[in-house]
Amino acid sequence: MSGLPVNFKPGRRLDPEDAEIALSEVQRLLHRQQVVQELVHRQEEGDQRADLVESVLQRTHDAQLQNLLQGLHPADIAFILESLPRDERQHVWNLVKAEHDAQVLLEVGDRVRESLVEVMDRDDLLAAAENLDADELADLAPDLPPDVVAEVQQGLTEQERARLSAAMSYPDGTVGAIMDFDMVRVRHDVTLEVVLRYLRRLPELADHTDQIFVVDRNERLQGTLYVTRILVSEPETAVSDVMDSDMLTLQPHDEADDAARAFERYDLVSAPVVDTQGRLIGRVTVNEVLDVIREASEEQALSKAGLQEEDLFAPVRQSVRNRAPWLLVNLCTAGIASFVASRFEDTVSHIVILAFLMSIVAGIGGNSGNQTMTMVIRALATGRINPNNVRRLIKREILVTSFTAILGSLTAATIAYFVSGSLSLGLVMMGAMIANMLVGASIGMLVPLLRDRFGRDPAIGSSVLLTFATDSLGFFIFLGLATIFLL
Repeated sequence: MSGLPVNFKPGRRLDPEDAEIALSEVQRLLHRQQVVQELVHRQEEGDQRADLVESVLQRTHDAQLQNLLQGLHPADIAFILESLPRDERQHVWNLVKAEHDAQVLLEVGDRVRESLVEVMDRDDLLAAAENLDADELADLAPDLPPDVVAEVQQGLTEQERARLSAAMSYPDGTVGAIMDFDMVRVRHDVTLEVVLRYLRRLPELADHTDQIFVVDRNERLQGTLYVTRILVSEPETAVSDVMDSDMLTLQPHDEADDAARAFERYDLVSAPVVDTQGRLIGRVTVNEVLDVIREASEEQALSKAGLQEEDLFAPVRQSVRNRAPWLLVNLCTAGIASFVASRFEDTVSHIVILAFLMSIVAGIGGNSGNQTMTMVIRALATGRINPNNVRRLIKREILVTSFTAILGSLTAATIAYFVSGSLSLGLVMMGAMIANMLVGASIGMLVPLLRDRFGRDPAIGSSVLLTFATDSLGFFIFLGLATIFLL
């Protein structure tokens, strides 16, 4: 495994560059294995020596792959699996040690997870699921066969079953769906010395334990006690004297996106989750919030092109179903734009230079609208747009686009003048640019705002609709003005 970085240590998390090196090493071993198999298959069919050589080499390559994989963190194994074609992915997946299966399944994307679960037998699925906590099992449960989930539930304690049922009862996109139950709680009427003795008896603290939750006898949250406060305070100090009563609390039906914004705004590591009676039922940690932010970012980027999440090496039929609808819509809109341009055939035949310039008008209008649309979608995602400021936002964007359009159109008019030698054409170019950039900005604002107003994803298909408007209206405005003033 000479391709691995010299600072590679089994089990440690790899930085992005080292993870790519590990992926390249896996691909190199898989390719070498394929080449050897092809060479062996060229021997006479049924040759026992060839079959023996192939078997030995297969075991050797698999041992090398397995040795490499067992030294990787589950997140890095997930990265490698997501980067491989399906046949190679399944081969590598079969070499991953069983004790890593559950964590790897949690790390991979939804579509890749489905492909891995498909090739696992029932016993392997049971073994993987039994190694998960209640909140982790709730994340994996939708992709597991119902009978596997039911059997795993039977092996849980009563408390674990209650936690699993609670976690599975909350819809995706809510705080309840991402909260975990692994947290430390203490009473408000004890001293810090008691708290320290209690902490020392624990085998370990849960990840991202920056604060301990203070509750009363009825499990109602009273405050939070930061670990740093425990370390610097006198042991005989009462918890109630040093706890923080002014804390951010979440409820299980809150939107996960809202929780992510709160974490970003207040630089939180963890936050308590309480029910309507104020009882502590779980917590949300920064690692779950980062997943929410990442998924929202990826979904937004895909939605702008009319796509849904897709396995990089998904079957062709599945990818076609994912991509074709909006491409067909785009084809129809492009056809409409072409139809608009064809209505001005006489104009273009008399002034041929128009055919070259009209693409500039449409393109700049689309770019201007795309800038506005990106800003609006981001503001909607971060909750910065509301009914109280939307009118001022629209006015501001119209003003910004107007000034930008004037500056850009002067440049475009100068180009048109030097190309054609016609001042009138330069002025037509200038007017069309200003008008189409305003069209682009208006569409870039209205489409996301209206979709959000009616409870739809503001990003889905927005760029397709924007391109349709700026192309069709851009051609119409430019060629229409040319017909009026130049013929």
